[in-house]
Amino acid sequence: MATITAAMVKELREKTGVGMMDCKKALAETDGDMEKAIEVLRKKGVAKAEKRAHREAKEGVVEAYIHPGSKLGVLVEVNCETDFVSNTDDFKNFARNVAMHVAATNPVAVKREEVDQDIIDKEIQIYTEQAKQQGKPDHIIEKIAQGRVEKYYSEIVLMEQAYVKDPDKTIKDLLTETIAKVGENVTIKRFARFRIGE
Repeated sequence: MATITAAMVKELREKTGVGMMDCKKALAETDGDMEKAIEVLRKKGVAKAEKRAHREAKEGVVEAYIHPGSKLGVLVEVNCETDFVSNTDDFKNFARNVAMHVAATNPVAVKREEVDQDIIDKEIQIYTEQAKQQGKPDHIIEKIAQGRVEKYYSEIVLMEQAYVKDPDKTIKDLLTETIAKVGENVTIKRFARFRIGE
């Protein structure tokens, strides 16, 4: 059994942003293995975040991001449960990063349910035609079209986009991490992107 030192707990806390007691428990559970402890905390954080996702979020901030040169700007509304959390650095940084991400990627909607069905139907039609022209058999054309629609969602839906600062994560992953850090439900309500001349 490895001895869990205060330095190990401190290191894990710095890496994860999780409280001291949880860090100590995770290290004890994994016999002092730092990487495994991070994984344990991540799983617990995701589980807690999923429980919190049903709580009402009526506080929050409207964050603005103006791209250098002042030709492009974004407003994003991010909500949480309490005024206290809306003033924390973790919450503010999340809102700022989302606004910056929207400026860079120009999503169409926050969630896929908000995408106009006409847009999706048109995409399916295009993909189906392309597959037919390539001589694909009928029984796989629908699968090909569906696969391409999924990829299309990941390009235009904010929650499903790869995060510009860390493409291994989606915005949904970043949101889940933030919920775990701040201990409240957090939601991205809406955004508006303005570009000169558009």
